Amino acid sequence: MSDYKKTLLLPKTKFPMKANLKQREPEMLKFWEENKAYDKMVAAGSDENEYVLHDGPPYANGHIHMGTALNKVLKDIVVKSRNLQNEKAQYVPGWDCHGLPIEHKVEQELKKKKKELDTLTIRKICRSYASKWLDTQRNEFKRLGVLGVWDEPYLTMNPEYEAATARELGRFMEREGVVRGKKPIYWCCDCRTALAEAEVEYEDHSSPSIFVRFPMADDNAAKIADIDVSKLYVAIWTTTPWTIPDNMAVAVHPDFDYVIVEVGGEFYVLAEGLLEECSQKFGWEAPKTVATVKGAELEGLKAKHPIYDRESPVVLADYVTLESGTGCVHTAPGHGREDFETGLKYGLEVYSPMNDRGEFLPEVEHFAGLNVWDANPKVIEKLTELGNLLASEEISHSYPHCWRCKEPVIFRATTQWFVGMDENDLRKRSLDAIRNQVEWVPAWGEERIYNMVANRPDWCISRQRNWGVPISALICEDCDETWFDAQWVYDICDKYAQHETGCDYWFEAPIEEIVPEGLTCAKCGGQHWKRETDILDVWFDSGTSYAAVVEQRKETRFPADLYLEGSDQHRGWFHSSLLASVGTRDIPPYKTVLTHGYVVDAEGRKMSKSIGNVIAPQEIIDKYGAEILRMWVSASNYQEDIRISDETLNRLVDAYRRIRNTCRYLLSNLNDFDPKDRVKPEDMLPIDKYALDMVTRHHNVIQNAYKGFEFHKVYHTLHNLCVVDLSSFYLDIIKDRLYVEEENGLKRRSAQTVLWQVLLMLLQDMAPVLSFTAEEAFQNLPNTIKESLDQNDTVFALRFTPDSVEMTSDERAKWETLAAVRGVVNKAIEPKRKDGVVGKSLDASITLYTTEKIRKMVESNEVDSMEFFIVSQVKLEDLASAPEDAFAREEVADVKVGVEPATGEKCERCWRISEELGPDPEFADACPRCTAVLKTLS
Repeated sequence: MSDYKKTLLLPKTKFPMKANLKQREPEMLKFWEENKAYDKMVAAGSDENEYVLHDGPPYANGHIHMGTALNKVLKDIVVKSRNLQNEKAQYVPGWDCHGLPIEHKVEQELKKKKKELDTLTIRKICRSYASKWLDTQRNEFKRLGVLGVWDEPYLTMNPEYEAATARELGRFMEREGVVRGKKPIYWCCDCRTALAEAEVEYEDHSSPSIFVRFPMADDNAAKIADIDVSKLYVAIWTTTPWTIPDNMAVAVHPDFDYVIVEVGGEFYVLAEGLLEECSQKFGWEAPKTVATVKGAELEGLKAKHPIYDRESPVVLADYVTLESGTGCVHTAPGHGREDFETGLKYGLEVYSPMNDRGEFLPEVEHFAGLNVWDANPKVIEKLTELGNLLASEEISHSYPHCWRCKEPVIFRATTQWFVGMDENDLRKRSLDAIRNQVEWVPAWGEERIYNMVANRPDWCISRQRNWGVPISALICEDCDETWFDAQWVYDICDKYAQHETGCDYWFEAPIEEIVPEGLTCAKCGGQHWKRETDILDVWFDSGTSYAAVVEQRKETRFPADLYLEGSDQHRGWFHSSLLASVGTRDIPPYKTVLTHGYVVDAEGRKMSKSIGNVIAPQEIIDKYGAEILRMWVSASNYQEDIRISDETLNRLVDAYRRIRNTCRYLLSNLNDFDPKDRVKPEDMLPIDKYALDMVTRHHNVIQNAYKGFEFHKVYHTLHNLCVVDLSSFYLDIIKDRLYVEEENGLKRRSAQTVLWQVLLMLLQDMAPVLSFTAEEAFQNLPNTIKESLDQNDTVFALRFTPDSVEMTSDERAKWETLAAVRGVVNKAIEPKRKDGVVGKSLDASITLYTTEKIRKMVESNEVDSMEFFIVSQVKLEDLASAPEDAFAREEVADVKVGVEPATGEKCERCWRISEELGPDPEFADACPRCTAVLKTLS
C-alpha cells in the first residue's frame, strides 16, 4: 500500500519562493531595471484615463530618513495602484537643489574659506554638492522598490526649471503683484537672510522678561486725572529688551479699561484687568486708583522713550490683549508685523538700525556694535541705571528658530521683495480655491491651510543668499528705484534656459548686456543701474514646479490630480504652490492634497539624535528587508503621527510570512493548471463558488481603499483575507480535495479555478505595497497561466478581472452560517487533541446537535460535510438531545458539538478513517473515494 502515496498530487513549483527576502530584493530591483518594469506598467494603462501625482521635491542635502522613506513609499503605492486599476499614472521624481538647506551645508564644509569665494564659485560648489546627494538619495529611494523615471528626474537647478521659475516671477510682475519695500520679516542673524514662515521652527527658548516704565510728562494727561504729570508713567512689558532702543510708540486697546494708580507718590497707567498681577510683580502694596478711562481716551498722549530723548506717543491697536503684561504694548514698527501696521497707520518711523549680523549700527547710543542677544543685558542694565526698570525675570517660551542653523531668529525691517497677498485679490481667490476647488485628505487639512492663508502677511520672496534663482530686476544706483519690464524678464529667462548652468548667466553677464540700451530711471532720470543680487525664496522655486514640470513634462498634465506630502507642507510646498498658481494661473495646481503625519518612536517622541531614537531606513532594510518597511507604511494610519519600533516590525514580519505563505500555497497547487481548463462559475462546487465570491468582495474593498487612499484598510483586509478567510477556512477545507481527487476531475479543477483567480487578485492587491513579493510570485506563475495573460512581463502590467459570481444574499448567508458552525467544531476538537482523545482532526467523529434549519444546510448536496469540517465522520442530531457535556459557544447558540474518535481504519491515501475500506480487493487499504480515483489511474 505504500505505492498509494505516490499517487498524491504533491505541490511543486518551478521556481519556489524562498524565504531570503533581503538577498532577493536587490535581484528583483535588477530584474525591474533590466526588463523595464516601470515602462511596461505605464504602457499597460489606458491613455484615456490619466492620473497625475506630482512629486514634492526633497532637499538634496543628506541621506534619506524615515519621513522621506514614508513619503516616497506612499507615493509609490498611489502610482502602482492607479496603474493596476488601468489608469495611466507616471511618476516623475524631483529634487529641490537650491536654497539655504544646501548652501548652509556647503558653508559648514567651507568654514572660513567661504569669505574668500565669489558668488559664482559658491554656486558651483553648491551645484556639485546637490548633485552628489541627489545620486545618493536616488539609489536609496530605488532600494525601497519605488518605480519611476529615475534617469530623468526634475531638478530645480536645471536650466529649464530655473527659467520656468524666473518666468513665473515675471508673470507676477506683469500682473503688478510684486513690490519691493521695507517691512519686518523673520531674519536669521547667523545665516544673514530673510526667512519665510515655513522656514521657521518653534522651540523652547529662555528670554528675559522685563517691565519698563515710560515717562509721560504730557500736560494733556492732567485732563484725565488731577495729578502731577511730571511723575506719570505708562508701564509696558516685553521679552525682547533689545527692541527697546527701536521703540516708537506705546499701544493700548481702545475698548479696555485703564487705570491711573498712585504708588509712593508716582502715578502709573496700565490695564485695570492686569493691575493685581502687576502689583505683585512690582512689589506694589495697595496701589491707589485715581482715575479709570477707556483706552481710546489715552490716544495721542506723549510718552517719552525710557532711554533716549524722543517721544513715544500712545496709539490704539485692536491686537492688544489682557493675557499677560500690562495691557500697554511696547511698539517697534521695525520689529513686528502688527507693530509695522500700527506704524503705517500713525506715520511712525520704521526704525531698525542694525546690520545683517543683527548688530546695532554706530548711531545707536549705548549699544552700538552689540548683537541683539548681547544687547539684552546691556539694555536691562541701562534701564535700571535710569530708574525705568519695574521688574525683570527669565521665562521659557516657544520662540522662532531658523530651520537650518537652529539659532533663534528676530523680526527685522529690511528692504525685501514681496508678493502682495491682497494685490489682485490673491488672498481671496486662494481661500476660494481651498474651499471650493480642492479635496483635502484628511479633511482637517482644509481648515489648517485656510487659516494660514487667511492670516498670513505678504509673501517675502527675496533671500540674501547665493544659491538660487536670482530676482530678475534692475536697481537704480542713484535713487534705489527698481525696474523690471515683463517682456525683458521673459527675454532674460530665455537666456537662463539656453545657458549651460542656467541662471548663472545673471551673475556672469556684463551689466551692459543685461541693461536695455538707454534705460532711464523713471523716478530720478538716472542711467546708472545695478543688477539685483537677492535670490528667490526656495519655496517659490519648488512652488512653481507646476509650471516647470506639470505643464512641461510629457508624463504629466496641469493641474495635477494629487500632491502628497507631510503635514508641515500646509505652510510649505502646498502653500507656496497654491499662491503661485492662483497668482499666475487663477486656479490651484492640484485637485487633491493628501497629508501624512510624522514618524515617531514607540513612545510617540519625535526622532532626535540627542535622544538617540533615530532609526534610518537602511537599518530596517538591512535587518528585515524593504518589503517590511513598505508593509509598515501601509499598515499605519498615515493621517496621524506614525510610530515605529522593533516590536511593531516584528509583528509585521509575522504577518508578512502569513501572506507570503498563502501565495506559496496557491502557487504550489497551480503547477498543472491551465486557464483553458477553467470551470465556469455556474459549474463550480458550491463552496468554490462562495469562496470566489468572498475573495472578489474583499478584492473590491481593497481596490476601493486604494482609490480612497485608505492604505491601512488595504493591509488589514489583505492580512485578514489570507490568514482567516483563506488559510484558516477555504484553503484548509480544499487541501484534501486538491491532493486526493482525480487530477483532471471537476472537483479538483473547480478548486484550482478558484485558486488561480484568487492568486491573480491577490497579486493585484499586494503589488502596490508588497511589490517585491508580488513580483516574485508573478514570476513563479506556471507558464500556462502567464501565457494566458495579455501582459505577462511584470506583475505591474497585470490587468485581471475575475469571473463574475452571481450569489444571492441568502446563499451568502447560508455559507456564513456554515462557517460559523465550522468555527465551533474546530474549537470543540481542540481540547480533545490536547487531552489525547484524538490526534489530527481526521481522527475525529463529530456529532452536531443543532436546529432543523442548520441540519438541512449540512445535509444538502452542496456540502461535503467531512471535507468541510475535516473529520472522518459526521452525525447530525436534534439540538434538544445534546448531552450536558456537549461543546457550545454563546456566539453560535443553535449548535452544540460532541467529539469522539472515529471508528474504522485509516485510508492509506487520504488518511480519513473509514468503516468501508477495500471495496475493491486491488486497493484493499483505500476508502471508496480513493478507490474510485485510483481506478482512473490504473
